Amino acid sequence: MAFDLAVIGSGGAAFATAIAARRKDRSVVMVEHGTVGGTCVNTGCVPSKALLAAAEARHVALSSGRFPGIRTSAEEVDFAELIGGKRALVEGMRADKYTGLAAEYGWEIVAGHARFTQGPALEVELAGGGTQRVEAAHYVIATGSAPWAPPIQGLEEAGYLTSTTAMELEALPSSLLVVGGNYIGLEQAQLFARLGVKVSVVEMMERLAPGEEPEAGEAIAGIFADEGITVRTGATVSAIRRTGDRVIATIDGQESEFGEVLIATGRRPATTGLGLEEVGVRVGERGEVVVDAHLRTAHPRIWAAGDVTGHPQFVYVAGAHGAVVADNALDGADRVLGYRHLPRVTFTSPAIAGVGLTDAQTEQAGLDCECRVLPLENVPRAIVNRDTRGLVKIVAERHTGRVVGVTAVAEGAGDVIAAAVYAVQAGMTVEQMANTWCPYLTMAEGLKLAAQTFTRDVALLSCCAS
Repeated sequence: MAFDLAVIGSGGAAFATAIAARRKDRSVVMVEHGTVGGTCVNTGCVPSKALLAAAEARHVALSSGRFPGIRTSAEEVDFAELIGGKRALVEGMRADKYTGLAAEYGWEIVAGHARFTQGPALEVELAGGGTQRVEAAHYVIATGSAPWAPPIQGLEEAGYLTSTTAMELEALPSSLLVVGGNYIGLEQAQLFARLGVKVSVVEMMERLAPGEEPEAGEAIAGIFADEGITVRTGATVSAIRRTGDRVIATIDGQESEFGEVLIATGRRPATTGLGLEEVGVRVGERGEVVVDAHLRTAHPRIWAAGDVTGHPQFVYVAGAHGAVVADNALDGADRVLGYRHLPRVTFTSPAIAGVGLTDAQTEQAGLDCECRVLPLENVPRAIVNRDTRGLVKIVAERHTGRVVGVTAVAEGAGDVIAAAVYAVQAGMTVEQMANTWCPYLTMAEGLKLAAQTFTRDVALLSCCAS
């Protein structure tokens, strides 16, 4: 039987594509060689944020002394029970939002490994044995990405954790070395530190969160120091070896001992074994499927969506890709996506969030811009929370005042940045942001106050003055 659409993978991009196709009443088949649901529900967003929330709950209990008259404590973590709860949550969401939805919309999920063959067609090695040939009018590669480890001497032999396997441990390590200080490494480092593990972070760049504003990296480094997390930036791990139940890491020529090592140096597109060369689909230097602006590969009937394309690795990008691919492949819509106003969030606590260009990126683009940085000590919400660690930074064109970038380090920074997305996309100026209504005693008020710093000293305002 020939289908309208055959999708390889079953994560966010795959499901978004399939749902959009079924809403057009087109026939769909999906092939998945692993667990249905892909990274987000199984090993990414859902489990990691669930564990981060649990770690935050423990941290709140331990840090409540910042409020006069409040005294709480927290016992040691039953990590096995915590992981068991995480698994139950994941299984419930997978049944609800993936396998259940596929049944509701009416497409089959074939368990097996798909490989392209001439036709084009898919040859599927079925999980239960045997093979099945799948033919379709169009094919979508939505196989996502996988953790990537750098070539560190002895690493493979010693063994290591990734953001995936770390969330399947049955017991907490005595200490943990996190290699990588970008969003995955930062989240995992704080997660384990707040569960009681002694954590060290090594980042080869000169600051944490190297893709964000330098002030954001400095702020999160200070927060980590407050929480007892050791940070080494501008440092390199050259070798790893395991001795008994300990890991010995050589960092800038010196050996240090840890209970475990977690490699958080990024993810690479998952394209191995798909037979892409058989059908003329090109792959880039980082293993990504090369696509045009419409997400079509070099083969006119084969498309790609999500992390596998090398585009920003966010589940909301994957979801948007899926809808675009369905429209373009099945309706010839010629839709394209823009990423200029794409928000980004690192779910530390406080969180790091941003939208648009950083100060350095405006210089690279040849834009004449000016910036203002507002410490959270000027934001009433942060003051009453008794935690003023963080900032809001605005980058604006000098001659027009148009806001081109915003960064926030704050509790709820992801929610704050959602408002900034609309401001940047609408081309608002700092004057407009400074004079727009904003509810008092919200963290989002930091946007308004940061905009006001372009023309006045907000430290001289009363707490509720606009």
